[in-house]
Amino acid sequence: MRTGRLATNTCLLALLVALWTASSYAQATQTAPKIFEPTVGQEGKDVVWVPTSQALVDKMLDMAKVTPEDMLIDLGSGDGRTVITAAKRGLRAHGIEYNPEMVELSIRNAKAAGVGDKATFAKADLFESDFAKAQVITMFLLPSINMKLRPTLLNLEPGTRIVSNSFTMEGWQADQTEKIGDGCTSWCTALLWIVPAKVEGTWQMPQGALTLKQQFQVISGTLGQTEISKATLRGDEIMFTAGNASYTGRVEGNTMRGTVTGGAGGAFTATKR
Repeated sequence: MRTGRLATNTCLLALLVALWTASSYAQATQTAPKIFEPTVGQEGKDVVWVPTSQALVDKMLDMAKVTPEDMLIDLGSGDGRTVITAAKRGLRAHGIEYNPEMVELSIRNAKAAGVGDKATFAKADLFESDFAKAQVITMFLLPSINMKLRPTLLNLEPGTRIVSNSFTMEGWQADQTEKIGDGCTSWCTALLWIVPAKVEGTWQMPQGALTLKQQFQVISGTLGQTEISKATLRGDEIMFTAGNASYTGRVEGNTMRGTVTGGAGGAFTATKR
């Protein structure tokens, strides 16, 4: 009789354990949070999400000639791949993304890639964010969004590099455009802009008044009575020829300093009136 009771109790205990295990598993299955996985074309605040191919991410960073001394900000950072790739190259990189689930995904991806210390992300609105600390801006936004951001971008420090996947900024022509094929099947064009210094106006030089007109990075003008030629403006670097003299300089706010080749030669300094 005792043996029968023991067997019965053992069976009952096994049944209770099985029921408890099944119940615990069911509860865990019901309460475990589902890991977010983005889908191409999902709606965002300003754009739908379409990832930039890794091959184009690499091309964009190459075109911007990024270095570990640079700070990169990615506008609409999505799953974080551009920020993470930049961090792997040694940059401090920050992503601005409106979707909080994408931000959490990016943080997980950065930690998994071993760059959680260099790659940071914030849930924020592009139009309420400060980009002033960046030397490099990357983005894959619609042309209309690019145009809304353009005034802010043009006010960044001269020399700041801006790289866009596929979309332009209308009248502000890109300084460089590259299209790739290997590793990319759609949205495979990278465009680079260098934020130009603001040089339009009259500058006083020993050689006379330098009067410049400016349309983004395109400049023209006169030095005294002589029309300048071969004029280029790349960030804060300016070059032009007047007569038989070539001027190469750097713009620092309302001061321009550089050297003259040909003519009287030597150094020059110009002050904006």
